[in-house]
Amino acid sequence: MLGPPAEPQQRQIWDLSALLCTSLVLCVTGTSQVPVAKLKSPGLLQSQPEQDLPRQTQGIISEAESICSSYWVCSSKSLDDGESPENLAQKLPNLVELYLHSNNIVVVPEAIGSLVKLQFLDLSDNALEIVCPEIGRLRSLRHLRLANNQLKYLPAEVGDLRELQTLDISTNRLMTLPERLHMCLSLQYLTADRNHLWYVPRHLCQLPSLNELSMAGNRLAFLPLDLGRSRELQYVYVDNNIHLKGLPSYLYNKVIGCSGCGSPIQVSEVKLLSFSSGQLTVFLPAEVKSIGTETDHVLPLQELAMRTLYNTYYSFLKDLNFLTPISLPKSLLELLHCPLGHCHRCSQPMFTIVYPKLFPLRETPMAGLHQGRTTVSFVAYCCSTQCLQTFDLLS
Repeated sequence: MLGPPAEPQQRQIWDLSALLCTSLVLCVTGTSQVPVAKLKSPGLLQSQPEQDLPRQTQGIISEAESICSSYWVCSSKSLDDGESPENLAQKLPNLVELYLHSNNIVVVPEAIGSLVKLQFLDLSDNALEIVCPEIGRLRSLRHLRLANNQLKYLPAEVGDLRELQTLDISTNRLMTLPERLHMCLSLQYLTADRNHLWYVPRHLCQLPSLNELSMAGNRLAFLPLDLGRSRELQYVYVDNNIHLKGLPSYLYNKVIGCSGCGSPIQVSEVKLLSFSSGQLTVFLPAEVKSIGTETDHVLPLQELAMRTLYNTYYSFLKDLNFLTPISLPKSLLELLHCPLGHCHRCSQPMFTIVYPKLFPLRETPMAGLHQGRTTVSFVAYCCSTQCLQTFDLLS
């Protein structure tokens, strides 16, 4: 198979021809219920006279022009000619796939929210600094690519994308993830490599369909207690997070990438609660208020109260919505809805205190897979001294 031509404009024509041919096959075989789009992009076709295109491609273009719009590939020239997303919303209301990568776009305009049938949006390799909240109106969106931009935050409205399956936000400047990201219930693949993230929201552990999570090259110092508890999550990549020293024991026997983790930094350099066992030290999530040991046989009163509330109102009434900040502080109310974690031994919800137990990766059967490239430990977070004493990672 011949590769794409070397010249940029010719490469644009190649990309268009590939899309056309693929779409025609779908139309002929009847495998797609969505009509093939008007694939003729003004910017792309003006970069080279149509008569210079292969005869087969000309025929495909002529046939595609008579059908409603569904796919569109955008070049830098087409943006210069005014073919921006603002115009697309009016001209191509049935757009399904939109490729806007490598165009030096700085802002995603509000008009993007009008493309309500859009399923695939590629905005990677631009200069994006802002993604407008209107992106949350793309309720049919399944794949969103925002990699290689200048984003410092994402709007909370990303959580409204209930059909979203793939989200790539790698190589940006993000310090946090969208606060409602856990509401993307169809999300299967989340890639957030090479950002400035220092924690993974524990709410992400509630995503029922998440299969692969990649957060390599960030500033993570800890992971949520429940990460890996879901059977769907099978692949976790956290390579090159030098402060990260502990992996939840739920991740044992799953595919993990943790090379370059566990740098021998001083505990004082990171202002987080830490737990040490011998020469091993791991940092715990910021929400953990206290650490239990084998000699602590009595739970703190606040933890006992929280467990009683949870077991009473959730287990029996299946409803926590009647509780208000008036009857309970907001921080504790949020913990009731999303506990700090569940005991790795008995699944008891935990809210303020954990009983950790360390298992150095180098002492497990998985050591050979990593060949000394990491010094992390698996951490079992237990709810009591009894579970702490009886937990066995290899059993």
